[in-house]
Amino acid sequence: MNGKPDGKKAMQKIHLPENVKHIITVLEAQGYEAYAVGGCIRDSVLGKTPKDWDITTSALPEEVKALFPRCIDTGTKHGTVTVMIRKTGYEVTTFRVDGSYSDGRHPDSVAFTDRLSEDLLRRDFTINAMAYSERTGIVDLYGGMEDLRRGVIRAVGVPRERFLEDALRILRLVRFSARLGFDCEENTLQAAKELSANLRLVSAERIREEFMKTLLSEHPEKILLLQEIGALSAFFPELSAALSGEQADQTAERIRSLWKIGESPTLRLPMLFDLIRHAEKLSVEASVKLADQRLRALKFDNHTREQVLYLIRFSEEPLPSDPALMRRLLSRTGKENFPLLFFFRSIDPKDMGQRDLKVVFDAYQGILKRGECTCLSELALTGNDLIALGIKPGKALGEMLRTLLDRVLTEPALNTKEALLWIVRESEALS
Repeated sequence: MNGKPDGKKAMQKIHLPENVKHIITVLEAQGYEAYAVGGCIRDSVLGKTPKDWDITTSALPEEVKALFPRCIDTGTKHGTVTVMIRKTGYEVTTFRVDGSYSDGRHPDSVAFTDRLSEDLLRRDFTINAMAYSERTGIVDLYGGMEDLRRGVIRAVGVPRERFLEDALRILRLVRFSARLGFDCEENTLQAAKELSANLRLVSAERIREEFMKTLLSEHPEKILLLQEIGALSAFFPELSAALSGEQADQTAERIRSLWKIGESPTLRLPMLFDLIRHAEKLSVEASVKLADQRLRALKFDNHTREQVLYLIRFSEEPLPSDPALMRRLLSRTGKENFPLLFFFRSIDPKDMGQRDLKVVFDAYQGILKRGECTCLSELALTGNDLIALGIKPGKALGEMLRTLLDRVLTEPALNTKEALLWIVRESEALS
């Protein structure tokens, strides 16, 4: 093991978790170099609590596995072994040099090296290319500490090379800018602009992940940076078009206000489609269809997609304070979903004052408190009851249930078995 790594060191002390310290100590005791590396160092310097701790070492995967009793082969081909300590796993990766990237996403091959400097050079941005051990302090070979101080995201080495290796780094550039509130270094930003078309090489799932981290950050207005570098049109062409059309300024201004909305995908996502609808003058039906297509293309899970579509579908629906009208609205929206709709609508209440909003929610809560029926499953009379009366399963049965619900929505006191049986017997259904 070398006495000290090549390159600059910063002696700021970082508190390593005991398990991380243990892994590094065991590796160093056997003559290997070992460091905590990457985002955990960046976050520690910034005073944030790292979510994960990654370790890089001069030891080969088999050598790592020989030193720790519980290891998982999570990526030995690329030098990564997960060391398990109790129920927690820590990725330990051998110093490596990546080969060519013929697909613009993944290295065709990797070669292990004994030089930390070569391993750090393959990383994306300077702020993510620092390592630390208690023996050496912070190893900062490419100016990451200075970039953190200046609040700048800068590619390691030659920006074009980093983005040609992995086009996803273009979205990561914007994501880190949004998460940290940092600016992008000029040459790095220019390279991202020139190579943004390469995002076509990236899977929809990875694009969605990076985009949502930007959208749900404290600086969601960085979406405008995606538009500036030409990246947005590669995976969200409808939003890109809205930011290029006649109402581009108004659309951009609404995006700058997204930080006011809770950091929830089921609030910020439908707001994006709402501004597209207004910019492109779409009907609600057309907006629902567009959103469904885009969310499917980006491989969103069904739950998120359904909630977003729900909010768009009822985005123009009047919110009544009259109990009878509220019951009819709830019969379509569902009682359990209404609070989400109400909260979404209250973000941008348009012509509704705060007093009106309170009256609306009071009407909703009154219906819950009184236990009033708003759907077929809450009717006091079931389909089986109607079959027992002689109504055959099928169209007639369904129509009778809907008739009963309609009566109950108007007169909730009718939702008793006796009252509903009387309505059925007085109808033509049994004649």
